[in-house]
Amino acid sequence: MPPARRTSSVPTARTQNLRVLEGRFVLERVSDIRKTAPETGLLALALVLGPDGGAAMRRDDTAEDGWTALWNGDDAHDPEVTGMLSAIVAPLAASELPVWTAASYDGDLVLVPARRLEEAVGVLRRAGHQVAV
Repeated sequence: MPPARRTSSVPTARTQNLRVLEGRFVLERVSDIRKTAPETGLLALALVLGPDGGAAMRRDDTAEDGWTALWNGDDAHDPEVTGMLSAIVAPLAASELPVWTAASYDGDLVLVPARRLEEAVGVLRRAGHQVAV
């Protein structure tokens, strides 16, 4: 008989090491992937394609309303480990901080408004995470 599945809807909190990536980023709707290709000079931090077209996280240090990226992939985790992203996003959401996320194989990118980075770092540290700025 297979093991019983956990029925709790709240994942186990997992403290993580996060690093603030250099630069500011903008979020853009992508309707034509060719306009986001590296040869155009628009180097995307993340490119997500979905039924609506897609979205790109692109570095733009001149953006007035830019976002700052936090990365938890320096200590890579198995993609099947549950609760990793929610352990970061939940405390930010509880503090009413907007986030934008994308995942790679080894970790997650969590973007917060650059103007609220100090607040986000404080929230994450109080939640038990280590954050290198």
